[in-house]
Amino acid sequence: MNCPKCTCDKSVKSGVIKGKQRYKCKECGCNYTVELKSTAKPKSMKKQALHLYLEGLGFRSIGRLLGVSNVSVLNWIRSFGKEVGELSSESQEIQLVEVDEMHSYIGSKKNYRRIRIAVDRYGKRFLNFVVGDRSNETVKEFRKTIDA
Repeated sequence: MNCPKCTCDKSVKSGVIKGKQRYKCKECGCNYTVELKSTAKPKSMKKQALHLYLEGLGFRSIGRLLGVSNVSVLNWIRSFGKEVGELSSESQEIQLVEVDEMHSYIGSKKNYRRIRIAVDRYGKRFLNFVVGDRSNETVKEFRKTIDA
């Protein structure tokens, strides 16, 4: 940090005034304080981080793309979540339920499983899921949990 009077870079700490560090120039004897620049990132960058998160990117990859710490990205997402958290999605009535079914093998073809996921189409809320076989009992049990 340079002296504002003589632009010399030789200075020593000279106390604190109103919570700010005070410096004294060794060349001219001038006392001065340095205004620290804000390190806060613009709101547009925080919104971009939120959009990238909603697209499925992780905190570390968002941090690398935007050139910020992954912890900062995490804190931004949490703050957005707290703001939105007050808007309760539970009060909305479910109009249409979409059920998606996937099948997979776990280890070998003998361990064949189906995964069914129920989602509220308009509210975009996750309702329920079940992992099991393709029997009628599994489907009936899954349907009971959705109807309730």
